[in-house]
Amino acid sequence: MKVPVSVLIPVKNEEANLPRCLDALRWADEVFVVDSQSTDRTVEIAEARGARVVQFHFNGTWPKKKNWALENLPFRHEWVLIVDADEVLPAAAGQEIGEAVSANSSLAGYWINRRFLFMGRWLRHAYYPNWNLRLFKHAIGRCEKLTDADTRSGDNEVHEHVVVCGATGRLRCEMEHFAFPSIEVFVEKHNRYSNWEARVAVGRGLGASAAALQNGRAGWRRRVKIWSHTLPCRPLLRFLYVFVWQRGFLDGVEGYYFARMHALYEFLCVAKTRELARKSRP
Repeated sequence: MKVPVSVLIPVKNEEANLPRCLDALRWADEVFVVDSQSTDRTVEIAEARGARVVQFHFNGTWPKKKNWALENLPFRHEWVLIVDADEVLPAAAGQEIGEAVSANSSLAGYWINRRFLFMGRWLRHAYYPNWNLRLFKHAIGRCEKLTDADTRSGDNEVHEHVVVCGATGRLRCEMEHFAFPSIEVFVEKHNRYSNWEARVAVGRGLGASAAALQNGRAGWRRRVKIWSHTLPCRPLLRFLYVFVWQRGFLDGVEGYYFARMHALYEFLCVAKTRELARKSRP
C-alpha cells in the first residue's frame, strides 16, 4: 500500500544520484521530479521509475525551484516531502512517514536528521545531528525569502529554511546525504553557496528577515547565523565549531579535512561580502 504523501525532488543533471534516491521512495504514492532542463539522463531515469517530471524555467531572481513547485504543482496529497537527489531515505522511512501523515495530529510538519558522507566515510560527529524540516503540509509551508537579488547560486534554494505555520515534530529515521562525492564537488558547491551568503548578507542588511520566521528551530538558527556575522575570526571559529565543539576530531582525518574545508568556505563568505559591500558604496 502506498503512503499518501507527495514527494518533491528538485534536480539538474542528477543521473548519478537519482536512481538511488528514487529507489528508496517506492512507497510514496506520488513523486514529482522538478527539473531544470537537464542534459543528461535525468528525465529518462525519473520517468522509468514512475516519477512525474515537470520542467522549471528560472526567471533569475524569485521564486526559486522549491517555492515555485510548492505554489504550482497539483499535489494529490496534503503532505509533501522534499528530498534532494543526493539524499537517500532508509527502508523504514515509509512506514514512519505513513504513520505521521495519517495520524490525527495538529502538527504542521516534521524535522528529519541527516548524516554526511565525506571522503568515503560517514561522519558521526561533524555536522551531526543536522535537522531539516522536510515533511510538512504544503498549503502552509514555504522556503523563507531572504532577498530579491540575483545571488548567483543557481535556481534552487541554498540555505533558505522551510517555514510552516504551526507546531512541528521529529522523525526517528535519518537520511543519508551523499552531498560531497569528491573534494572538487565540495569546492564547486561551496563556491556557489558563498555567492549566496555574501549577496544575502549585503542585500538584506543582516537581521532584517529574522522577524518573518516562525518561532522555534528555524528562527533560532537564523538568528544565530546573523549574530555569528558580527564575530571576528569567523573562519577560525567555524573550524573550531566543527572540529572541537561538534567533536569532528572523533571522525579522524576526514573530520579534520571537513572542518578545514568549512573554514575555507567561511573565509570565502567573509571575503565576498566585503568585496560586494565595497562595490555597493556610492
